[in-house]
Amino acid sequence: MSSDNELPVSEQRLGALLQQLEAALAALESAPSFSRPGRAGRVFDLARRILLEPGGCAALEQRAQAIEQAGTFADSDWAEPQRLQPALTPASLGSPQAETVVIEALSELRLLAVAHGDYAHPLISAEQAHNHLTQVLALNLSRIFAFSGEAERETQGRLAEVPRALMRYLAERVGYEFIVETMIDEIWRLLGQRPLMVAPVRRMIDQLALCQANPEIDLGTSGQGAARLVSSLYGPTQGCREDPGVEAYVGRLAGMDTAALQQEATGMARAMHDTGLVSPYHPVLLRYLLDHGDHLISEALGLSTTGRDCLLCYHQLIRALIDAVAHPATAQGIYGLALLLERGILYQPPLAPALWRQLGLLLSDNARQRLRLAYGDATTPEARLVEGVLCMLGLPLGVGQGNNPTCQSARALSMWAYNDPDYLLQMVTWAARDDEIVMHFEGQPISSNTSGAGLASGMTLDLDPVSLLVVPHLDRIYAEMGRLCIGRDGDPHRWVNPEFHGWWAGRGFHISVDIASGRIDDPETFYRHFYAAYHPLYNGNQPLVHPQPAGIAVTDSAARFIGWHAITILRAALGPDEGMRVYFFNPNNDSGQDWGDGVRVSTDGNGERFGEASLPFAQFASRLYIFHLDPQEEGAPAHVSADELGEVMGYLRRSWGAERLAPA
Repeated sequence: MSSDNELPVSEQRLGALLQQLEAALAALESAPSFSRPGRAGRVFDLARRILLEPGGCAALEQRAQAIEQAGTFADSDWAEPQRLQPALTPASLGSPQAETVVIEALSELRLLAVAHGDYAHPLISAEQAHNHLTQVLALNLSRIFAFSGEAERETQGRLAEVPRALMRYLAERVGYEFIVETMIDEIWRLLGQRPLMVAPVRRMIDQLALCQANPEIDLGTSGQGAARLVSSLYGPTQGCREDPGVEAYVGRLAGMDTAALQQEATGMARAMHDTGLVSPYHPVLLRYLLDHGDHLISEALGLSTTGRDCLLCYHQLIRALIDAVAHPATAQGIYGLALLLERGILYQPPLAPALWRQLGLLLSDNARQRLRLAYGDATTPEARLVEGVLCMLGLPLGVGQGNNPTCQSARALSMWAYNDPDYLLQMVTWAARDDEIVMHFEGQPISSNTSGAGLASGMTLDLDPVSLLVVPHLDRIYAEMGRLCIGRDGDPHRWVNPEFHGWWAGRGFHISVDIASGRIDDPETFYRHFYAAYHPLYNGNQPLVHPQPAGIAVTDSAARFIGWHAITILRAALGPDEGMRVYFFNPNNDSGQDWGDGVRVSTDGNGERFGEASLPFAQFASRLYIFHLDPQEEGAPAHVSADELGEVMGYLRRSWGAERLAPA
């Protein structure tokens, strides 16, 4: 058996479920019409459980004909497969209704059986079924990558694992070559956000490599894009161009002169900074350079003047960090280290001793177990955690919350890595060594070990190493701080956010929603204060000094309200089109989202730095419902123009405010 955080994987369990399914199908097929809905519900429940088992999708595909002939699709929108529209599958697979998700999954597996000639269907040909499936895969790429968004977490929770398992299986059976071009575009879009969790992207590049190596697959114009991604991992330099294997590469390095080594170092660094991914050959080169070409370490990390100065000042520490993470299993830590040096944060006095402490940290048994459970035994838990620390310090805006309702905790980690890195390292030490974090709320100590339940009932393992250990503690503490605010007049975020995130979170607080009724209360005043505090034309052109916590009302692509979400406001500045934009951090794994009514969150091409999302100022304001500010820096709310307020109010009325605003 696996841990409580994973589903059972035994073949015996799958076999038992399949026996129950066959009995349920027989009962459905023989049932009179008035009792069929109840019998179908039993089929859907068993199918959902089977889909989550290893080998479950294949087992259902093999039974596709029996499933249809039992009447599973009868009298439903899925009864006539020749009329199904691929464009509707994202909505069906994203439904909060388990039966809708399952019947869509069963229908796709039915078409897969048809496409492979295992089921001669009277209404749809194998070619039609295949074309349908390739379109479905292209429309659901995010599920193949396993990056979940806020809408998915809010509406589906653990049910989201069903469409993910389905899409991965369909991609393997149909063939990635049919979606290569779309997949390449999606890989570059995700890499442009520089996430800490890159395993899903690496898996997709592995699939591209398999397509590239198959002589029966013609990638056409997509071949060059695929080659660039594959070579960045498996052939970034002349010395490993044909992917010879790590052992062979070590031998080649030993035969290189200084000029050849410099060429290798430059090539590795170029590929790393181009994609944000680190080749497994890169740590081999760095480890060799520690003993045979110390002066080339800067070249291999791709450092600018700032990074080189840091490397020279903290040479022994950097050597020790490289020694800790320069393994193929923890190669990504090299990129984190390079960006940490480029940020220049080692010049903060506590950072170097804190990193030395991290290198010698003794992990608790629980911490070691969680890291092994999530990442396996390819390297030690200690090395895995050092890799996670370096990546978070180098890419503070790459933190993601995984499939967990813990956006506040993920935001806090990002904010500390961005703004107070030695405090982050202290949190890591407490969580990893002591299995306890103690924070204070208005002078009262709060221990993660004695706090009640957090917002996440069961933490998934799709997290970076730091989040994996620290977030469970932060989640309980954050919830406990909220409980201490029960009985106060107003929203608890007013008091919790500054105490939880740090002194720099403004004590001034504005909220647009009445807590008791859920109605939007005096939105124009709310927006006047936001513009006056954050818009450079109304706040005296004062840049934001510290990142600030904020709350948004997330909407779907139809501009319908989904839920509340925690983000960080980073800055407000003119975009390339000379329009004012808000740049913010969204901890939901993939910030590029469509919030409806023309509000499309941008992650690239509008002046964003790695990890930032952005929107035009008015569009962002229309989704905002909470923000903090320095109460001594309120700006001039009265100067905000009626035209700008009118634009924001229009977006609000056409989206989540439609049912919350008082009638005009």
